[in-house]
Amino acid sequence: MHLKKYLITGLLVWLPLAITVWVMLWLVGLLDGIFAGLLTALETFLPEGQSPMIERLRSIHGLGVILVVLALFFTGALVSNVAGRWWVRQWDRLFANIPIFKSIYTSVKKLSTTLFSSDGNAFRKAMLIQYPRAGSWTVAFQTGTPSGEVASHLGPDFVSVYVPTTPNPTSGFFLMVPRADVIELAMSVDEALTYVISMGAVAPAPPARAPVGK
Repeated sequence: MHLKKYLITGLLVWLPLAITVWVMLWLVGLLDGIFAGLLTALETFLPEGQSPMIERLRSIHGLGVILVVLALFFTGALVSNVAGRWWVRQWDRLFANIPIFKSIYTSVKKLSTTLFSSDGNAFRKAMLIQYPRAGSWTVAFQTGTPSGEVASHLGPDFVSVYVPTTPNPTSGFFLMVPRADVIELAMSVDEALTYVISMGAVAPAPPARAPVGK
């Protein structure tokens, strides 16, 4: 009995670390593979005698990750000024005129801007809603409020929420529910996400109550 208990306890200790390392190694391998493909394409344009240098670069593991991080950093620094933002507008205008490609590009750009914008409200608040039926509650994340034609039909007292699935929160459901039917939670988004992924097994600590008389 104790043997089984100890094995399960040890598994729970090592499994998160093992999965994290596996994901990081997979990501490094993916970026290295992309970088190796770029080096192969570059090799066709280089003069003869440069192949040893390409092979040395290809053999450096993790170089693709470093280059991606540097590219993101310098791109962010570049577009932080007026000239950089002008180039981004030209970039967007170019891709917005390519058939089929433009629908994917514009959708992803709007989504990423909404999610990662520092002044946006998406995924800044965790809440409880009744789903999939009245009396059954689940954790959701506010993504904003209805707008446009949808708002004209629903009215102003609605919120847009994302209900993640368990244990994979990258898939879920988009709902618009009355604000009166929503219970805002004091827990952070990270705590709520952990609660969802663990299927309720890892519950955040309740918020501390203010001392009586204060």
